[in-house]
Amino acid sequence: MAKETKVRLSDIAQKLNISTVSVSKALAGKEGVGEDLRQRIIDCANELGYSKKNSNFLYTDTYHSTGNIGIVAPSRFFDKNGSFYWTLYNAISKELLSRGFYAIIEQLSDEMEFDLTMPHIIKDEKVDGVMIMGQVSEAYARYFSMNYKSFVFLDFSAGELQVDSVISDNFYLEYLLTRHLLDLGHRKLRFVGTFNSTSSINDRFMGFAKALFENNMSVSLDDIIPDRDRKGIFVVPPLPQELPTAFVCNCDECAIRVINELQAKGVKVPDDVSVVGFDDFYVTTYNGPALTTVSVDFDSMARTVVDLLLRKINGQAYNAGCTVVGGHLVFRDSVKAI
Repeated sequence: MAKETKVRLSDIAQKLNISTVSVSKALAGKEGVGEDLRQRIIDCANELGYSKKNSNFLYTDTYHSTGNIGIVAPSRFFDKNGSFYWTLYNAISKELLSRGFYAIIEQLSDEMEFDLTMPHIIKDEKVDGVMIMGQVSEAYARYFSMNYKSFVFLDFSAGELQVDSVISDNFYLEYLLTRHLLDLGHRKLRFVGTFNSTSSINDRFMGFAKALFENNMSVSLDDIIPDRDRKGIFVVPPLPQELPTAFVCNCDECAIRVINELQAKGVKVPDDVSVVGFDDFYVTTYNGPALTTVSVDFDSMARTVVDLLLRKINGQAYNAGCTVVGGHLVFRDSVKAI
């Protein structure tokens, strides 16, 4: 006698390209799923021979709303004293609260990421869905997306995985910022940021390179000044002996480190060298000139990612794939014209 094949909620979800939560709600007769979708789920379950008795869904068979949304952040990116992600987390937490949900944050350790371990808030069924905030390894992104459906990647895209993500407009905004420096007469520019450390850094470098290419200026990966080690931890950027007229830094934290190094060497910003950042968030320990930077719209990113994730959880229509959120340039005191 052939062994009976178990049909899981995730099998139904994958066949219909919807979330497992939507399947569970529909089969349990709960609200939050449209009647047309509910009938499609029931028909698909019958077609596949689903039985709740033999379901072996990895985390839960029956959906019970927790009222919580998880935010998982790699620990290397999370610094409450001035982190971009701490600011973004606060915006998301407020947006979730306005929708009747609470945010539960969990830091993803390097060991959990390397060992391909699911976050505790998922294994313990503490949340209805999850945002992964900040770049994780390709192996972990693939593992996570294969084992959990109600999620959105935030501030990074996973390339060929074609999963749902929300990012800022890194390429075009960095292009505009570099064009601003060129318009001010700068011709010796260096990009600061470890290439391939995150997808955001790569996109920002490409925007930087586009502006230079359009002005018949050469640019090379060899000219990039690194700001992180192999684990993605910030390091002091090694400044070149011959300084450019402007440093284009991949983020504000990087820009502050560059300014601190320049000041330690007696170089004045912006009198001697101009420096620009990206993100526009306040760092309590910084006492240098106010940064010219790119302002990421934290509130818009929060609304976008919360709306997308809740639509996935509830089985509603949404724009799948990568969603890009705009921003604008902020002109302050760290730049001067040549």
